[in-house]
Amino acid sequence: MNWRALGALALVVSAAVHLKLWFGGVRDQSVGPAFMVNAVAGVVIAVLLLTWQHWLPAFLTLGFGASTLGAFIISTTVGLMGVHAHWEGFYVYAAAVAEVVCIAVGAGLLLRARTGRLVTAGRTA
Repeated sequence: MNWRALGALALVVSAAVHLKLWFGGVRDQSVGPAFMVNAVAGVVIAVLLLTWQHWLPAFLTLGFGASTLGAFIISTTVGLMGVHAHWEGFYVYAAAVAEVVCIAVGAGLLLRARTGRLVTAGRTA
């Protein structure tokens, strides 16, 4: 499996969801600029992940997934910048799954960069 391609796909899915929600009205809320930053950053990091064989794009992928998912969890629990979101709808779950994949892929690629190989389910890839 091409882990970099999977990570890039997850980044683009999250970016697309944030862009769609931005056009859907989030741009008029206090979190609007953050949604646009997510849309642009997801695409930029995806390109870096596919084109630059370095640990930094993996780190950015992990950080993107963790910070984006973390911000959403905060917004669904205590609220974020006056916005209180809910776990409902296709786009919420699509973005959440994509961000979990970003976290897992980023961590796996960082582990591979550190050890020189990736160990999964008892096999070396």
